[in-house]
Amino acid sequence: MRSSVSVSTATALAVLLGSAALSVVATGTASAATAGVTTPGGLVADGALKRVFVGDSSAGTVAATDYSGNVLASAGGISGVTDLAVSDDGSTVYAAAQGTHEIVALDAATLDVKARYPVATNVGPRYVAFTSGKLWFSYGDQWDSNIGSVDPAVDPASGTDPVTLGQKPDGVSINDPGFLDTAASRPGVLALGETGISTDSMAVLDVSGATPQKVAFYNGDYTLNSGIYDIDLVPGSDEVLVNGTVRDAYANGAFTQAGTYPGAQRADIAPDGTVAQANDGTITTYRPNATKAIRTYSVGSYGTADLTWAPDNSRLFVLAGKSGGGYTLKALTDPEKNVPTLTVNAPSSAARAKKLTVTGKLSATVPLAAGAKLTVTRTDLESTKGKALPTVTVAANGTYSFTDTPPVGGTVTYKVSYAGDTGHAAVSASDKVAVSRAATSLTLNNNGKLYGYGADVKFTAHLGTTYTNRTVAIYADPFGADKPKKLLKTGKVNSSGNISVTVDMTRDTAVSAVFAGDARYASKTVKATAYAKVKVSTAISKQYKTAKIGSTSYYWFHKNTAPIVTTTMTYYKNRQERLDLQVYYNGKWYDSDSEYFGLGTNGKVAVNLGAPGQSGIKARIRAAYINGSSGDSVNSTTYTGWKYLYFSN
Repeated sequence: MRSSVSVSTATALAVLLGSAALSVVATGTASAATAGVTTPGGLVADGALKRVFVGDSSAGTVAATDYSGNVLASAGGISGVTDLAVSDDGSTVYAAAQGTHEIVALDAATLDVKARYPVATNVGPRYVAFTSGKLWFSYGDQWDSNIGSVDPAVDPASGTDPVTLGQKPDGVSINDPGFLDTAASRPGVLALGETGISTDSMAVLDVSGATPQKVAFYNGDYTLNSGIYDIDLVPGSDEVLVNGTVRDAYANGAFTQAGTYPGAQRADIAPDGTVAQANDGTITTYRPNATKAIRTYSVGSYGTADLTWAPDNSRLFVLAGKSGGGYTLKALTDPEKNVPTLTVNAPSSAARAKKLTVTGKLSATVPLAAGAKLTVTRTDLESTKGKALPTVTVAANGTYSFTDTPPVGGTVTYKVSYAGDTGHAAVSASDKVAVSRAATSLTLNNNGKLYGYGADVKFTAHLGTTYTNRTVAIYADPFGADKPKKLLKTGKVNSSGNISVTVDMTRDTAVSAVFAGDARYASKTVKATAYAKVKVSTAISKQYKTAKIGSTSYYWFHKNTAPIVTTTMTYYKNRQERLDLQVYYNGKWYDSDSEYFGLGTNGKVAVNLGAPGQSGIKARIRAAYINGSSGDSVNSTTYTGWKYLYFSN
C-alpha cells in the first residue's frame, strides 16, 4: 500500500455555549428571623410574657423575641440605647436612651411607647434596674457620677417630676456610671459597682424607702476584685458576685471575699441562685457556691456580649459574636441540667442466634440517683424501627451490662438511653454489631463468551437458598466511559430460582447480578463478562471484472489501475481499522503490509492500494479491528474475510 488517499473525514463543528448565573430562591414555610444586633444595648427576659428584649445601641432599637429567639416586634427611635430592665409585673420594658438623655418606657406586649422620662444630665442614663416599683439608673461621667430613679406611679401632669436625680447616699463615692443589679428575691436591694482610673468601688443600697440608704460600701485599689466589670446580687445570702468569679459578702457596712467560682468575664444569676458564666464563647452553669460545672455550652469563637436567665430558669439567653462583627441571640435550653456521659460497648462481630453481651457506663459530674434505669432498643433488618429490650439498671459504680441473642444477621444496633431526671438531661448512645449471615449461591451464565455484533444474548442468574428475599437485580456495564452502568431488571426469581434478561451485544459488556441479602443470608454479587465483535465489511472498486481462478473468486484489475478498498466499521471515537495485505508467490501467501487508517464519523474509510505496474500478480486484503490497537478496547478483535485481487495486462 503506497498511499492512503481520499480518507473520509467529517467536519467538526465547535459550538460555544454561554452560561448564566442564576439566583435560586428557596420556598417553604415562612419562619421568624433570629434577633441580631450590631452594638449590644441591653438584654433582659420577661417571665410574664415569655419574651426576651434586645437593645441595639447603634440602630437605636429594641427588639422583642420569643423564648426561641425569633423576632416578634421591634421599636425604633431609642437613640443610643445602653441597657434594659423589666418592671416587676412584666408589663413594661425600660430603656436607657443615652443619645436623647431619657428613660423610655415601652409596653412589653406591643413595644409601643408608654412614656418618655427626660433625665437632666449631659452624660447618661447608662445602666438601669427595677425593684420595689421604681426604675433605677446610673448617669454621669468619671468625675461626677450618681444614681437616679423613675417612679412610674407619679403623673407628670400633677406637677411632680417622676424622675429624681442625685440619690447616691452619703458615704458612697462612684467615679463612673455604675453597673446596677436587682433580684426578685431581694426586693428593695440595689447593687452598684464600677471601675475607676485607679480604684474600684461597689455598694449595696436599700432603696425600699423614700431615699436610698447605704448597706455596704467598698472603695479600693483592685485588691478585692481586680476591677469591677459586672456585679450581681446573690439570691438567698448577703453577697454580690463580681465579674462572674468572686463572691463578696457584705456585713456591718463592709465587704469581704467569701469564695470564688472558676474564672469568667461576666455572669448572671437565676432566681434559685444558679450561676451562669460567660467566658469568651463558652457558657458554664454552676450550682450555688459549687466549683464543678453543671453544664457547658459553646456558642462560637467570637465571644459574648451579654447573658440573662429566663425568670423560670428554663433557658439562658446569650448575645454571641458573629464572624464579621455583630451579635446573634442564642437560646440555651436546660441550663440547670447536667449532661451525663453514656457509653455502649458491643462486640464488633457475633454469630446469629448466639448470645452476646453489651456493657457500658453512665456517669455525670453531678451525681446520679442510685439505681438509674436505662432503656435498650435493638434495630436490625427485621426490626427497622427498633425493638424494645428489657430495661437495664445501672450499678452503684455506674456500669451496666445486658445479654441478647440477635435473631437475624447483618448490622445490629443497640441503642441505650437514659431519660434524664430533674437534675440531668436525657442522653443516648449506641454501638453496632456485625452479625453473621449464611452464604447463598448466585450464578450468572455466558461468562467469557464471544458474540457477533448486535447479537441478542440471554443472561440468566440463578439464586440458591435464602430466607425471605428472592429478588435479584441485573446490571449491564458496557465497555467504554461513554456508556454508564445500567439497571436492566430487578425482580423475584421464578420457582426454579432463575431470572433472565436479554442484552444487545454491541460492545464487550460486564453483566452483574446482585442479591441484596436478607435477615439470615448475606448479600452477594456475581459478574459475567461477555464479548462482542464489531460490525465490519470491505468493498472493492476500480476492477474491470470479477472471475474465478481455480475455485477462488478474484477482482480483476489492469496492471496500471489502483484498487480502492472501502471499509465500513462500527464507529467509535478515534477508532482505526487495520488493513492487512498479502501477496501470492511460489505457491504461498506472504505478508506484504499492515497499516491502520482512521474511520470517519460515518464509520467508513477508503484506501487507495496503488497500481503494481506488473501483470500476473495475485494479492489478497482484509480489514480488522484489533482490540487495544485500533484506538480503543470496547469491542473484541474482529476480522473480515479475505478479498482476492488479480492484476492482468
